[in-house]
Amino acid sequence: METKNIVLVGVGGQGTITAAKLLTTGLMEAGYDVKMSEIHGMSQRGGSVSSLVRYGDAVQSPVIETGSADIVVAFEKLEGLRSLEYLKPTGKLVVNDTEISPLSVVIGTSTYPDGILEEIKSKSDCRVMQASKMADDLGNNKVTNVILLGSVIKLMGLAEIDWESIISKNVKKQFIDLNIKALKAGMDAV
Repeated sequence: METKNIVLVGVGGQGTITAAKLLTTGLMEAGYDVKMSEIHGMSQRGGSVSSLVRYGDAVQSPVIETGSADIVVAFEKLEGLRSLEYLKPTGKLVVNDTEISPLSVVIGTSTYPDGILEEIKSKSDCRVMQASKMADDLGNNKVTNVILLGSVIKLMGLAEIDWESIISKNVKKQFIDLNIKALKAGMDAV
């Protein structure tokens, strides 16, 4: 199997790395060779966070070059715009329609740009999701990441993996059912 490349981007605290770890665990349990790397900006201060996941028969490096991602999943709109360069021409972008102001906007030295979704749509094969709202509807905004993970699973054709088992083994017991519902909601939404 040809190596597949997945980029997950977001802001510190959104669960980007947790989603990447769940994805990596599931892929490994399914028998794929998997490499994962993380890039933490000022993640504890609401800065950018990226997780790169590569899987296939034999993966040599965790690095995903620009222009080679099969899918980019953006947990926040501006991060989606910033990550367009990762997509290959046939790649897909999933973007959560939510805004988290970077520090420069919070302290007033810049403004959050207008028209982000329109720009993303004009430059990519894009699916806009209301993942944060879906998580709120499920009763806990912290499962936004698992909803977005569900979209990756569906778009990459990975639904045959036992994701319920992966979640059951890697999530606190009291949140297992909620996370399984979130995963299914994300898969159904794309």
